[in-house]
Amino acid sequence: MRLTIERIRTLVLVAVVLLLAALGLFLAKAKWKNLLVRKDLPQRLGLNIQQEANGYTFVHAFGAHSQYKIHASKEIQLKNDHVELHDVQIELYGADGSRVDRIAGDKFEFDQKTGIATAQGPVEMQLTRPVATPKEGENIDLSKMVANKEDPRRQVQVKTSGLVFDRNSGVVTTGQRVNFSMAQGAGSAMGAKYDAQSGHLVLEQAVELTVRRGNEPVSIRAQHAEFDRDSQICWLRTAVASYRGGEANAGQTKILFREEGSAERLEMSGGLVLTTATGSRLAAPVGAMDFDEHNQPHHGHLAGGVTMDSARDGRTSHGTASTAELEFTSRGLLRHARLEHGVTLTSEENGPQRHVSRSWRSPVADLDFRGGAEKGQVEPEKVYGTGGVVVTSEIRRKGAQPEPSRMSADEITGWFGPNSVMRSMSGAGHAGIEQSTADGAHQTGSGDRIEARFAPASGASKTKSATKKSGNSSADQVEWAELDGRVVLFEQPAAGKPVGKVAKSTGKAAKFGAQPQAPMRATAGKAVYEGGGEWLHLTVNPRVVNGGLELTAEKIDLSRQSGDAFAHNNVKATWSETNTGGKPGGNSGESSMNFGGKGPAHVIANEAQLSHAAGEATFHGHARLWQQTNSVSGPTIVLNQEEQTLVARSSDAAEPVRTVLLNASQMSANKKSGAKPTSPSVIRAHGGDLWYSDSENRLVIHGGGLGPVIAETGAVTSSSNAVELHMLPAGSRGNTDNQSQVDRMTATGHVLLTAQHRRGSGEQLVYSNATGDYVLTGSAAVPPKMSDPEQGNVTGAALIFHSRNDSVSIEGGGRGTQTVTAVPEARRK
Repeated sequence: MRLTIERIRTLVLVAVVLLLAALGLFLAKAKWKNLLVRKDLPQRLGLNIQQEANGYTFVHAFGAHSQYKIHASKEIQLKNDHVELHDVQIELYGADGSRVDRIAGDKFEFDQKTGIATAQGPVEMQLTRPVATPKEGENIDLSKMVANKEDPRRQVQVKTSGLVFDRNSGVVTTGQRVNFSMAQGAGSAMGAKYDAQSGHLVLEQAVELTVRRGNEPVSIRAQHAEFDRDSQICWLRTAVASYRGGEANAGQTKILFREEGSAERLEMSGGLVLTTATGSRLAAPVGAMDFDEHNQPHHGHLAGGVTMDSARDGRTSHGTASTAELEFTSRGLLRHARLEHGVTLTSEENGPQRHVSRSWRSPVADLDFRGGAEKGQVEPEKVYGTGGVVVTSEIRRKGAQPEPSRMSADEITGWFGPNSVMRSMSGAGHAGIEQSTADGAHQTGSGDRIEARFAPASGASKTKSATKKSGNSSADQVEWAELDGRVVLFEQPAAGKPVGKVAKSTGKAAKFGAQPQAPMRATAGKAVYEGGGEWLHLTVNPRVVNGGLELTAEKIDLSRQSGDAFAHNNVKATWSETNTGGKPGGNSGESSMNFGGKGPAHVIANEAQLSHAAGEATFHGHARLWQQTNSVSGPTIVLNQEEQTLVARSSDAAEPVRTVLLNASQMSANKKSGAKPTSPSVIRAHGGDLWYSDSENRLVIHGGGLGPVIAETGAVTSSSNAVELHMLPAGSRGNTDNQSQVDRMTATGHVLLTAQHRRGSGEQLVYSNATGDYVLTGSAAVPPKMSDPEQGNVTGAALIFHSRNDSVSIEGGGRGTQTVTAVPEARRK
């Protein structure tokens, strides 16, 4: 955008127009207009000759005022009706006496037959700008009119030679050089022609004018110039104006004057080109400029295909539009520019370490300007585009892939800081942003509105030396951005990353030979991006889908630099089964987290943290994970997607780690045979911490600081230091269901067993899902014990409780015998 403004703010058209207007004003209307306004010179100079003491005076009177007064010190009658006049002084008066022009020459020769008077040598003229005629009813102040006529600021001094006047046609011509000067400047031309009847003035060729606008000189050159007295119009052909090191030229220029002599309008055709000392260039086939009564431009129009170019400090820029409307302040400074029909603004910046290109495209663009640091200069303040705006940029760093980006909206407004640097941007209506990173990831975002703020050119976070060394300008970086209203974000990660290298876009390490990593998609009511740490904050019902993971919360923070994610308040996460080609939970670019089952796994919590580098997801605050019937809950749950492990921890006795696991294979078998289901459908356990490995199909619970682990298996409740559960994955041999089941449970350390009316103790309790038996063992010093109201206390090397028939078997005990105790049927009922 800076390049666009540099082009526009160099529109020196203002100065050019004023100077061209001055040329027409002083050389034409005010000075040559009435050079020899009367075509009816006396047929013979001898008419009304009055002999004076110092020579001869020829007077031609018309009405109440004298029109011509010709004085010569000597008259010589020549042959062939020629008259030679010496020391000639000619005064020409306006019809109302408001103007007097003077012509002086050493010698004139007049041909009485042809009516042609020719100056024999140099001629000097003093042309006076007309004094405004009082309106009807106004009093005439003669003293003021006389003072105005004598004012040097209203006079033009002209020097030429070879002046020829044709009495019959009223045409004054010269083929010699014409030099003129005035209070505002001086100039010259080669050859001039003035028609006194039509009031048409022609400067034949090589027209030059140097004037001052304020304290600055301006030089104007034209191949040809014409002025019409009656229509108040001046034409210039192939005009060139040089101003402050710049230049402006046009093929055809037309200037319209007001009655009092000020320039009213400038029209250009045949190609207008403006260049500046800084390398800026503006061109258009046709253009026009309107001026106020003080000769200051107030409106301009360029059409036919406007182009703008500039090159400065390693930056080149180019802009195009079909038309351009310009508005100016009362001081003649550019205030507003409106570009229409296919507006394009592009820039290129080359550095030792990078190449940056940018573009702006819109049907319409409005630019507001403010006064710059230098006097008489302007710089952009705001740009506003409508009708569908697209802003693109691309950064090419040395040795890296291009990083293109794209921002679009129905309308976009940009604000500029010092030195024409874009500081912020705002878009509304179908807003979108798109970019690709150097590692090949592609990211898009859309919403109803978008706002962006860019880092200043010399931010506090970077020193000048560091910026120069890196070759990067902090102004290229987005400091802050916001998408509002139906926000949709999408990121396609790069593929083919080696093991151990972190894929920034997905938050998971990729492996060689793996399938392409899954894309990330997010929706929210608002998305805020902070450039300092490359953080993306999602609020208003945010939802993130990353491969098999779906995450919702009141707020989700994503680090695009580290790949980490933080979810806050009412966190819900779901892992869906991905296409692994075999084992559930395998790697297909995204791992699912489950208990060996099929179908989605869910997590709820107050807070969540997904660590990209560690490959872990940590849930805090009343966390609960479940897949079908199997579940784990506790204050903290940690999932490691790389190792496929789950860890749950608690230090609060009021909220221990709890797990509920399916134990339904025996029940299913009983259903098929019609037998009464005696095996439990689930196993419940709680303790201080839990560890689960999906690859080992093993779960371990410890009591930790919360006391013993309590496990419930329907008919049996156990208390121990630890519990270990072995799982049968879904679809595995022995488990045809869609979720994993407990195959074996082992409780160790100070085991206490409760089975309805029985109580037992030992060091280890093993439960087998296949048999439905509980085996309680101890040590040689302390063998297992069990008490029963009917049978009393029993002990042995192992006590086996059969859940199928509610009986107990005793093995060993030093006698090598087995005693079976059965509970009466009535008690079982």
